Amino acid sequence: MFSFPTPSVYQSSKCFVTYGVMGHPNPEQTPSKGKPWSTVLSQDFVHRVDLILPEELLQLVRDKIIGNPSRTPTFYKVIVSLGQILEGDFFTEYIKIGNIMMLSEGRLDSENRLGILGVLTMYLEKETYERAGLVGKPHGVKGKRGLKPRWVVQFDLRSPSMLHGKKGFDRLAYACKNVFNTPVTWLFYNHSKAPVPDPLSRHYPTKYTSHPEVSEGLSVRAPSLKPPPAILDRGGSLELEEFATDIYEWLSLLRLESPRVNADDKIDPYLSGYAVPGDAEDGQNHRLCRISWQGFIPPSWTQQTLADVIHVLPSKSWFSLSATSFARGITGDSADCTVLRPPNSAGDYFLWDIRRHD
Repeated sequence: MFSFPTPSVYQSSKCFVTYGVMGHPNPEQTPSKGKPWSTVLSQDFVHRVDLILPEELLQLVRDKIIGNPSRTPTFYKVIVSLGQILEGDFFTEYIKIGNIMMLSEGRLDSENRLGILGVLTMYLEKETYERAGLVGKPHGVKGKRGLKPRWVVQFDLRSPSMLHGKKGFDRLAYACKNVFNTPVTWLFYNHSKAPVPDPLSRHYPTKYTSHPEVSEGLSVRAPSLKPPPAILDRGGSLELEEFATDIYEWLSLLRLESPRVNADDKIDPYLSGYAVPGDAEDGQNHRLCRISWQGFIPPSWTQQTLADVIHVLPSKSWFSLSATSFARGITGDSADCTVLRPPNSAGDYFLWDIRRHD
């Protein structure tokens, strides 16, 4: 576990690295238990997914994954109040019966922000929390005197007690009527088939499709992606830390489209001290491609995409799949999960799980 420098709000992000072996996924039932599958599914609201692989394998992915329109994530943007979500057909069809996820506007660490993943989670400012009269718990790290106190409130909306006439639900309905009565912008994703008639349509949603963005012909200088023998022979933690840090940094620069990893990069070393890991003489130039999806993406889609990539690509080829959540605060930090299958290692994987405990 590696720690990054402490930011100005709450705790620093931590990077948990796993090196292990996973079995070949069942094509009829995508795995959900054990790493890396459980880590991929533990993310809540994914904003961006990046797939990096050798260019010669791009056509396989085009034919089997990105060429299939049904595999493209589709979501909606809609303006409604919380009370409108918790009443009528919308509440019955989408919350009680259906399987949706929703995320409201607002920064998690400084504004009111609401999310629905079966459970309604409300991150509230102190003033809003007191006016709502709901029961919650403090949010954030104790002892941060310079920060505004915040509270988190949760309701399991699929619970049998979450019905009109029940005490707990009526308290939430009262808060919706008197405090959360202003329409706000939500992102909406439906995992299942929309009911007919569709309760969402009366709110005039805007539809978005996360079309894949393909960047091919990337000529880059690449380090060795095979783990050093010391990790395999002695389980060396220092070697693992150094290798994992170097490879994650290189993959991150690829995702950011940084020119520092380009094969023809000749920046003055006084302006940038970064160098691709490994000896300059041993480094090799590779042609890679990057496929990116951006929008409002459920973790189950990332899970299925990881399984599809494993099925489609040859067992000895390498690839990297990364999923990044929406920014949690003004500092722009977010949860991130990256899976790397090294070359010539059919079942081996590296997993970087970066998250913040706040």
